[in-house]
Amino acid sequence: MIQRALCLLLLSLASWASAADYEYIIVSGGPALRRWEDYRRAGEQHDRWWGNFVATAMTRIKDLKREQPGMPITWLAYRDAYARRGAEDGKPYASWLAEKQAKYGIKVIFFSSGSDIIRYINRGQSRWRTKIAGFEYFGHSNKFCFMFDYSSEIYGVSTSWLHENQLKDINSSAFAKNAFCKSWGCHTAESMSAAWKRATGLWMTGAVGKTDFTDLHLRGNYPGLSSGSHWRTRG
Repeated sequence: MIQRALCLLLLSLASWASAADYEYIIVSGGPALRRWEDYRRAGEQHDRWWGNFVATAMTRIKDLKREQPGMPITWLAYRDAYARRGAEDGKPYASWLAEKQAKYGIKVIFFSSGSDIIRYINRGQSRWRTKIAGFEYFGHSNKFCFMFDYSSEIYGVSTSWLHENQLKDINSSAFAKNAFCKSWGCHTAESMSAAWKRATGLWMTGAVGKTDFTDLHLRGNYPGLSSGSHWRTRG
């Protein structure tokens, strides 16, 4: 009986250690302001709905919790854009983001810059022990960077970003071997994915061309690809 109890205890501890050894990171940029986007022609406007990068991130989080129960998930969100859009729409979007922590059993962290993300990657939850099993980004981007607040503060401009030139500051040992990395933003695989590979040793799946965050309900609440675009899963 004692031997069996000890065996069960060891199995329990092993399971706990396995879950504690990894972390999955989801990053969400923020929406544009409607007052800026209304200057664009109808077919060129962004973010008519404020929640494009929230709904898609939450869908991914729900799927991860179902596929990998026990995996700690951290959601990094660019709060300032949601505060600005919330003020414009008269809705407490930033507060709604914070409520996801208790609702989904995840850790929610607000960030202000690409440097904040790199610091979290490098230090996180004791990186000598807890490795990153996955990293995914939902938001605006171009071939060189993630743009967290495109058309949020200034029309047609981003004032907060993670540029591929900053990636050299990432400690590659923060990631687990064969960690999954993907950007759901536009154009990432045209340059930034290769820079991510040089910095981390891991290829970031990304789009060649534009991604499409419209009509999400037709694609299971995941972004799709614009006409002529395709995913590139390795260099």
